[in-house]
Amino acid sequence: MKFALSINLERFSPEASMQDAMSQMLALARVADEGGFETLWTAEHHTIECTISPNPFQTLTWLAQHTDRIRLGTATLVAPYWSPIRLAGEAALCDHLTGGRLEFGIARGAYQYEFDRMAGGMPQQEGVAYMKELVPAVQKLWAGDYAHDGQYWQFPLATSVPKPLQNPHPRIWVAARDPGTFDWAVGIGASILSTPLSAPVAEIGVLAEKFRKACADHPERPRPKFMMQRRSCVYERSQDWEQIVRYSVDYGRYFENLMQNIGTVTNGFPQAVPFETVANRGNYDPRAIRDNLVFGTPDEVIPKLEVYEAAGVDQFCLGLSYNLPFELQMKTLRLFIDQVMPHFAARGRDAAKPLFAAAGA
Repeated sequence: MKFALSINLERFSPEASMQDAMSQMLALARVADEGGFETLWTAEHHTIECTISPNPFQTLTWLAQHTDRIRLGTATLVAPYWSPIRLAGEAALCDHLTGGRLEFGIARGAYQYEFDRMAGGMPQQEGVAYMKELVPAVQKLWAGDYAHDGQYWQFPLATSVPKPLQNPHPRIWVAARDPGTFDWAVGIGASILSTPLSAPVAEIGVLAEKFRKACADHPERPRPKFMMQRRSCVYERSQDWEQIVRYSVDYGRYFENLMQNIGTVTNGFPQAVPFETVANRGNYDPRAIRDNLVFGTPDEVIPKLEVYEAAGVDQFCLGLSYNLPFELQMKTLRLFIDQVMPHFAARGRDAAKPLFAAAGA
């Protein structure tokens, strides 16, 4: 199992400067690159300061100038906000500007607050239909001349300019939680981005079973990649868990505001809604959060990650953007690189060894 990092430019108060947000994200990206993380993912969001990314291709191009090896992914683009021609061209140019390191992640979208401003107020659940029309059109534009007459977009013969650097194109990843999206994504040859959110550990197995079924139902397709993301924090002392859980709980109240559109947002800063208004309140139990998310000392985190590995996850992604202070984000990365990743690297080397040595060796 390989490891990835999900981070965003973020501000949670007007006192936090954009310059600090940039320098902190860049520092984390450099450490992840030097430490052997496979991919860095960043999201698309609009009009909210807690995720500053009106065009993730710009962010990834910037990070590419300061990193050497790490793959650079969009997790995720929001399908209803794009047109096929624009998306195909911008993604392909980003692939060139990053030296062929782009990973193309896309989703239906999440925050109803944003859909009210970016998609005419349509229910965010309807974004999946846009995604299912958009992605195949982008693939065809990358391949050559293509005319499209669909439900949401129509255009005469056109092509992507430029074409991607990667041949035939960057790996496509689709964010999925429901079986229908798993099936559609695997059917078009896409890999899967998924998250158990704050659900109990058993949800890992539920998502893994959806992935396995989609792969079994599409034997004509090679097995794609499977990534899962959870909020993560690694610390040195077990007793520090309560402080970390508080950050996760508080961020969940911002998330509920934007997802359900039940709070206020002032000058880009969302209000944390009262706990009484949140959905799935059981997921906010502090001990459940500690146990379900990837929080703990290195020795506590390793067995948690082994559950993902056993479920068939190819890439586990540390989610660090939830108003976790920069010092704790950096401490997490350092501990993860020094004390967690070597455990899985050694397991990989052991798995690659032959079962017996050649005679006389």
